[in-house]
Amino acid sequence: MGAVLAALVSSGVLAACTNAVGSSGETGYVSGKGVITTLAVGDREKPGEVAGETLDGEQISLTDYAGKIVVVNVWGSWCAPCRSEAPDLVEAAEELADQNVAFLGIDSRDPSKAAARAFQRRFEVPYPSIYDQGGKTLLAFRGTLTPNSIPSTVIIDEKGRVAASVLGELSKSTLLGLVEDVQRGSR
Repeated sequence: MGAVLAALVSSGVLAACTNAVGSSGETGYVSGKGVITTLAVGDREKPGEVAGETLDGEQISLTDYAGKIVVVNVWGSWCAPCRSEAPDLVEAAEELADQNVAFLGIDSRDPSKAAARAFQRRFEVPYPSIYDQGGKTLLAFRGTLTPNSIPSTVIIDEKGRVAASVLGELSKSTLLGLVEDVQRGSR
C-alpha cells in the first residue's frame, strides 16, 4: 500500500513539474508557475558545488553556510516576477535571520553587474548573490530539484541537501512554511 501511494505521489509530482513550467517563447527564459516540491529526508541529495563571485566581487560558496538552512533564490533584475517577490524574500530573510537560516541569491543572465546591483539596492536585499550571467552555477543542481525557471527558490537543509523548491514566484508565507517544515524535519 505504501509503495503504491509513493508511486502515485511521485508520478503526480513529476506530472505537475512537467506541466507547470512555461515555454521560453519570446522571453528567452522559462517562467515557472509556482510549482512547490518537497522531499522527504531520506530522498534528499546534496547539489554539486554552488559557488562563484558575488555582485561585490567576493568569492562565496554554499559550503560557507554549513550547518544552516539556506534559501537559494534564482533571480534576474529583468524578471518581473523576481521584482514582485523581492519584498517578500527580504522580509523573510530578516525574519529568519536569528533562526539559523541564511539566504543566497543567484543572479542569472543579467547583462551587467550594474543592473543586478541596482535591483539589490532598490529592494534593499540583505544577502549576497552570485553573479551567474551564463547560468553555470545552476548546473550544480542537476539531478536534484533543479531551479530551471526564473525565479526559482531552492531550500537546502542543515546537512547541505536539497529539501524543497519553488519554480516560479513565491510568497513570504509559502517560504516561511517550507522553511518551518525543513526545520521540523517533517519533509
